[in-house]
Amino acid sequence: MTTLPASLRERCRSSAGHVATREKRLGIWRERTWGELFGDVRAFGLGLRALGVEPGDRVAIHSEDRPEWLIAEYGAIAIGAASVGIYPTNPAAEVEYLLSHSGARVLVAEDQEQVDKALAVADRCGDLRHIVVIDPRGLRGYRDERLIPWGDVDRLGREAAERDPALFDRSIDERTPDEVAMIVYTSGTTGPPKGAMLTEANLAASLALSRGVWGAGPDDRVCSYLPLCHVAEKVFSVFLPLASGASANFAESIDTVTSDLRDVEPTIFLGVPRIWEKMAAGIQIRMQDADPLKRLTYRVWLGIGRRLAREWISAGGRYPFPWSVVHGAGWLCLYGPLQRKLGLARCRIAVSGAAPIAPDLLRFFHAIGVHIREAWGQTECCGAASLTPADDVLIGSVGRLVPGMEARIAEDGEILLRGPLVFRGYFRDDEATRRAIGPDGWLHTGDVGRIDEHGHVHITDRKKDIMVTAGGKNIAPSLIENMLKSSPYIREAVVIADRRSYVTALIGIERDPVADWAIRREIPFTTYRDLSERPEVVELIADEVRRVNRDLASVEQIKRFRLIPKELDHEDGELTATQKVKRLALQERFRDLVEGLYGAAG
Repeated sequence: MTTLPASLRERCRSSAGHVATREKRLGIWRERTWGELFGDVRAFGLGLRALGVEPGDRVAIHSEDRPEWLIAEYGAIAIGAASVGIYPTNPAAEVEYLLSHSGARVLVAEDQEQVDKALAVADRCGDLRHIVVIDPRGLRGYRDERLIPWGDVDRLGREAAERDPALFDRSIDERTPDEVAMIVYTSGTTGPPKGAMLTEANLAASLALSRGVWGAGPDDRVCSYLPLCHVAEKVFSVFLPLASGASANFAESIDTVTSDLRDVEPTIFLGVPRIWEKMAAGIQIRMQDADPLKRLTYRVWLGIGRRLAREWISAGGRYPFPWSVVHGAGWLCLYGPLQRKLGLARCRIAVSGAAPIAPDLLRFFHAIGVHIREAWGQTECCGAASLTPADDVLIGSVGRLVPGMEARIAEDGEILLRGPLVFRGYFRDDEATRRAIGPDGWLHTGDVGRIDEHGHVHITDRKKDIMVTAGGKNIAPSLIENMLKSSPYIREAVVIADRRSYVTALIGIERDPVADWAIRREIPFTTYRDLSERPEVVELIADEVRRVNRDLASVEQIKRFRLIPKELDHEDGELTATQKVKRLALQERFRDLVEGLYGAAG
């Protein structure tokens, strides 16, 4: 069995002249070939070794997506250390927890913002010896002896390679399948993050899976924009390029991804539901502001597109004649221009993962010819458990199990997984490991669902999120929340029902579409809070709630709701670093709103 460093070496040799990474900085795209990447990885890896990093140590990386993240991660793993990702939005307190818990010996920090967080807590992180700075701007007056410029580490490594040209190759050859290569911390929606240990064997299985399921090659392009701490982004920006030779193209930031997509024109694109929601909302805003002819064209071809989508799905991922002719006309009139505007005109593999997505949102994109395939997985199985095949799309399912994985349903409905992708356990948390992995090797996913007779996996909700009303009825909140979030006017929705007499919701509006709606109706507003408190906006959201209620059973219907008066934020403890709502924290933060939904009946 090969290891990740050995796979990197082989890829860099076989694809030496092909582009490995592109990075947009100050509006200019800069390329790095696989051959150049290997030289940089070797230099940084040997530089870490010169700083005293030994096999079994941990190297933390605190940065936005950029090539230096890959270089630092590859370099650390190649010398036997484990990489540890820290989200760029993590506040100082969370940085302290992750550095201390992981026992990181070296931290790679992107810039002054991340260095300041690290220095604020470094004295309480006993194992931390060095802070390697990628971008030193603004740090001229800093005198902490732990700070080392990236270039100095690179220089140390190149000097070591000159003294012993075979040193790095020997280090790669010493790596074994049972070594821990990555410690990926979970998002921590219900408590402190846990460090999932992924071994070289896990990563080798993920690389083999990437070779088998994507059919990618050196001409393919991936757009990297999610934090590389997230295992889903690792699948697409680390494992898939290594397996296929595709290039990883780093967006300038997550805020500019929609414009960067038009530059990159990726052939493979992973979009979390939030990105797909934002794209759909943007299209609907533009159509509302378009002239009458464009609005008519949009409505007509969108309606035809819904029929085309049904034909595409029923025909196993193609448009049969005569629908292929209809699609060609639709491409000229609507679908092509829309896809070019989104930057997805060349995208042949579009994936939604990392969180549940609303079926109506999937139907919308299928209707405009962007055939999103759902994927399901988690950190504890290298991010992959099931994937929707292109020729077997079933909206409402998250696809079939990926090759090599097996599943069974526990008595309480929880999905259990077993296979080569399942992690070793949680770092420094034996009790959590025993709860997660049974003695027979089955991983408890925490997801409740079923597998139908055709092998399609259906997820109902997170086991811990299933709510029981005061009347004893089970409610799956994510189903209702996703139905609400399919509205272009709703960004966040938190359903409340546990031990309550009826279902309610806290709803956060989507600022730009609602603001555009209000401006067109000459409704004055100033701040986000002011906008969300306007009676007309409340009634707008009430209409969306009534729309959703029509498709719900009586016991599931939302009886009352309140609008959240602020945009949710990670630093305020309302969201995880992956932008997932911390349900309990949010209900506590807005306790008055929640109790007001029930009043005396609560």
